[in-house]
Amino acid sequence: MRTIKRKNKDGSEVEYVQLAHNTRHPEKGYSRAEVIHSFGRRDQLDVAALKRLVGSLGRFISPGDAQFIEAERRGIKFESSRSAGGAIVLKGLWDRIGIDKCLADALKDRSFTTPVRDAVFAMVANRALAPCSKLAVEEWAEYDVYLGSEKPIQVQHLYRSMDFLLAHADTIQEKVFWSTAHLLNLTVDLIFFDTTNTYFEMEGPGDSELLAYGNSKHKRNDLPQVIIGLAVTREGIPVRCWVLPGNQNDAKCVKQVQKDMNDWKLGNVIWAMDRGMTSEENRKTLQRAGGQYILGEKLRGPHLNEAALNRGGRFKVIKENLHIKEVYAGEGSGRRRFVVAFNPEQAEHDVIRTPGGGVP
Repeated sequence: MRTIKRKNKDGSEVEYVQLAHNTRHPEKGYSRAEVIHSFGRRDQLDVAALKRLVGSLGRFISPGDAQFIEAERRGIKFESSRSAGGAIVLKGLWDRIGIDKCLADALKDRSFTTPVRDAVFAMVANRALAPCSKLAVEEWAEYDVYLGSEKPIQVQHLYRSMDFLLAHADTIQEKVFWSTAHLLNLTVDLIFFDTTNTYFEMEGPGDSELLAYGNSKHKRNDLPQVIIGLAVTREGIPVRCWVLPGNQNDAKCVKQVQKDMNDWKLGNVIWAMDRGMTSEENRKTLQRAGGQYILGEKLRGPHLNEAALNRGGRFKVIKENLHIKEVYAGEGSGRRRFVVAFNPEQAEHDVIRTPGGGVP
């Protein structure tokens, strides 16, 4: 785009707007402006027509290219760019839930030079937006995303911050949960708990209190592992997590979990756990202080389970693939309530037909 000025006979000056491009004279070699289109007088421009033209041309370039062109026109030089949207949303949630304040309270009596709060947020944001190793987080935080950190995040900051989190895990988890419960108006009357495990590619656990050989859910009994437990509300909001010794079975985790949660004074809650947690000792543990439980039971096992399965009664149809009936088995203090579930579709699928056509 260029403008040219012309003087009228009365001495006034008029400015015209033109679209032109430079071409080289084929014989003399110098460049000259070739007018492609004249938009008329500047003071009488059809701005709407210009907008339509820009919009039409803009279809052939990306928004990033358009910004780059505009920056060059204004004399601005792009050095680099980093995404910010996802991190801004996460930081808003981070502050709204009160995690930053929890960390600040835990740090107030400590003379840390490591930017712990920024480092912890960097690790959480990375896990949510672009999961990678701790070493790669350093480069990601510096070049790929804008986190608003006051100081550059280095990998040593990440590891030191994890040490800090480990030392204050109980307090921070409790404060964050109650802040979340208040914000979301959660009713903590039912808690689901389950575990998994993860193994480590190493020769041996050494003197570790956590790393040990156990029954791996990943079929790697030859490698040391830890058990990871998670408790969530009925809405699926995390309540607390645990890292436990890898040589424990699921049933042995319940006592530690119940003890830790009793310290939070949640009141009477119902614990829901799968059949891996079922044992007489665990039932007694979960019933202490008036607690209640819903435990999965093995289809074949203790005599009470057999008695519950053999107890008569009609099934209530909840939906096509879920029929239930409520029965009681046992006597006195050992009397228990069972909900027997039956899935007709699964039952038909599980039938194993013999070569002769019979059903064993």
